[in-house]
Amino acid sequence: MKSSIGVAVIGAGMAGRAHAQGYRSASTVFAAGLPEVRLVAIADVNEDLGADAARRYGYERAETGWQAIAAAPDIDAVSVVVANTLHREIVEELLAAGKHVLCEKPLAPSVEDARAMVKAAERSGRVAAVGFSFRRSPAIGAIRERVAAGELGRPLHFNGHYWCDYGSAAGAPMSWRYKGGPGSGILADVGSHLVDLAEFLCGPVESVNGAVLSTVISDRPVPLGTAIGHAGGVELSDRREPVENEDVATFTATFAGGAVGTFSVSRVAHALPNALGFELFCAGGSAAFDVSRPAEFTVSDSAAGGHRRVLVGPEHPYIAGGLAMDFPGVSHGVNDFFTYQARAFLEQIAGVDGLPPCAGFAAGLHNLELLDAVVESAGPDGGALPG
Repeated sequence: MKSSIGVAVIGAGMAGRAHAQGYRSASTVFAAGLPEVRLVAIADVNEDLGADAARRYGYERAETGWQAIAAAPDIDAVSVVVANTLHREIVEELLAAGKHVLCEKPLAPSVEDARAMVKAAERSGRVAAVGFSFRRSPAIGAIRERVAAGELGRPLHFNGHYWCDYGSAAGAPMSWRYKGGPGSGILADVGSHLVDLAEFLCGPVESVNGAVLSTVISDRPVPLGTAIGHAGGVELSDRREPVENEDVATFTATFAGGAVGTFSVSRVAHALPNALGFELFCAGGSAAFDVSRPAEFTVSDSAAGGHRRVLVGPEHPYIAGGLAMDFPGVSHGVNDFFTYQARAFLEQIAGVDGLPPCAGFAAGLHNLELLDAVVESAGPDGGALPG
């Protein structure tokens, strides 16, 4: 085991800052045994944004290009939190340089790119992980434990949604999120999270059907500068460019275990900035989760008779040792998921037996194959997963 792990984050936007804070906090949670975590660098093409993130989260320096991160001898592990179309080039170079990589979802802009990244990871021998951060939710983990233990019976129906409003204004500036073919819009952006959670709870999806992909705002104004995050914060030109991908997607699925799934994702859900939720109905009970109330879930079973609210506490995943006040009724939020994810990634690098490991690149590839099947199912012949 190395005496220390030097970390860096490529991308200083909203999710990049969550990764940066996650590494900063990783050594403060759970048991001892993690090597020293050195906060080395934040890289972003926006010099001011990168420098501000480095200052806020205590990193030694800021860089304006990812190439400096790949070449730096004092960096061992890197989070890649940039536009999806940039993932493959950056990740392959990082792996070739001997870095461990945690890449945000979706793993790549295409299945072909993801397959190449899986091969690059296998050649490198480094830890190569995908950021499915909702797997680190204590409430979702508690539901998964009940399903695995058979307390709720066999899963019958997963009904999930992930609704956002960042694209609901027709004047929101054009950005990379609105570029690309069918499936590269809200389906890739947040649908990747939702289908991963469905499989996390119910096992592998066998087929998908009946997808509808809809673009409700056909063009957007071109910014005069660089739009930062969803809000933009940039002056707009009079020119508009066509939106190339979907604002809304719905579809159904069947799981290998026999359950069915219904899914809905949107970036035009008015006044719902980050609304992920699901209901899971099983043969002997049910459970539900709403990310706006992240420290609780509801459950019903044969013993209780009706639905009851469960407040997450030390008896549930991640809480004991995972919060400064790991006491019943003390809440937590989505930002904590990134701390747990960073901790798990660093434990994998160090060979420490602790949290469940992060999903690997093979899981990221499977996720993209599933999303491709959703797009295919929007056609006349439906969609089937390979194999």
